[in-house]
Amino acid sequence: MAAVLSPITRQVSKEPRELQRVCVDIRLEDVQDCLVYDRRGGSVPFKNLYQHTKSVIIFVRNFLCYACKEYVEDLSKIPEDVLKGAGIRLIVIGQSMHHHIEAFCTLTGYPYEIYVDPDRHIYQKLGMKREETFTDSAQPSPHVKSGIFAGQMKSIWRAMTGPIFDFQGDLHQQGGAIIVGPGAQVHFCHFDTNRLDHMPINWLLQLAGVQQTLDFSKPKIMHV
Repeated sequence: MAAVLSPITRQVSKEPRELQRVCVDIRLEDVQDCLVYDRRGGSVPFKNLYQHTKSVIIFVRNFLCYACKEYVEDLSKIPEDVLKGAGIRLIVIGQSMHHHIEAFCTLTGYPYEIYVDPDRHIYQKLGMKREETFTDSAQPSPHVKSGIFAGQMKSIWRAMTGPIFDFQGDLHQQGGAIIVGPGAQVHFCHFDTNRLDHMPINWLLQLAGVQQTLDFSKPKIMHV
């Protein structure tokens, strides 16, 4: 993999056997004071998530999206010592109301930091896509195991059987991933073009400075 230059913001298009990189302009100054909310409804400025350390920040489509659920399930398999050893924070941001966070973490086993941007201010100001685009050459996320039809049925069932019937965010909003900090440094970004266009987790971790490759094919052991 080519060396990472900093500060460069790069949109990644995953083509067979290669990575193509295109510069994308994102300005952290435009979003640094936007508020995100934790599971208790407490607010913090977005800049607090990366001001003093390098952070890998994943923006998901919505908490009912089957592809996002399965992607975050694999994020939950990252050992804490791997993140600490590389000196990075792992953060997930959704676009639901904060009261959906707890159930999503329980469902996915995700143990790290998670916030929501319910008005999608950060999504919009960073320029993340709204609506999906599929191409014949695109390679889907290796972290999504469900087919589209079965996955959509799972999402609908979870919406119908949840305590509050809502889709936990704008169904058309796409997500992305950025590596930023400390300060206003932007090392990398990828904006998803569709629900299957997640950045492979090992690539993200390696770009953030993790030296090892993790095996996400093994199930996570849940201690209860």
